[in-house]
Amino acid sequence: MNNNPWTTLSREDIYENPWIKLEEHKVINPSGGKGIYGKVHFKNTAIGIIPLDEANNTWLVGQHRYVLNEWSWEIPEGGGPVGKTFLESAQRELLEETGLKAEKWTEIQRAHLSNSVSDEVGYIFLAEGLSEGEHEREATEADMKVWKLPFREALQMVLDGKIIDSLSVMGILKVARILGF
Repeated sequence: MNNNPWTTLSREDIYENPWIKLEEHKVINPSGGKGIYGKVHFKNTAIGIIPLDEANNTWLVGQHRYVLNEWSWEIPEGGGPVGKTFLESAQRELLEETGLKAEKWTEIQRAHLSNSVSDEVGYIFLAEGLSEGEHEREATEADMKVWKLPFREALQMVLDGKIIDSLSVMGILKVARILGF
């Protein structure tokens, strides 16, 4: 279905920084009523990586998430800037957060992360053929912890509600399906 039942009457930029832009749209909704719609435009693409070694171990990263004001265990993830391919961004994020490099990369999932209020799109990669090195973290990642664990334990953390980050949940469940778990 390509027919858009919404009519945009006007659009106003409310706020902008280097990562996001907030827009307010005056609209006519599908039932014909007038209203407003807020849209958060993300300037980067969300990138997530499931590193998996030959023994089916994976790596999680943990950090305090400012917006949530809580600790979060997640797959390595970050923003892919315009001008870089999704794969280049995934390779950079994996090295930056864990010190890992991978020989084999497979894109396993594309997702809209909060499509009622944002246009943010995420891509998740499976990274295999791993080699370990030194991480190259950003200043905001100074408290980050890296945890190597059996993939089945990461899957159980998702099933137990201990991992709730959306890219992490999607990626771990997709890899579990790929592995036949």
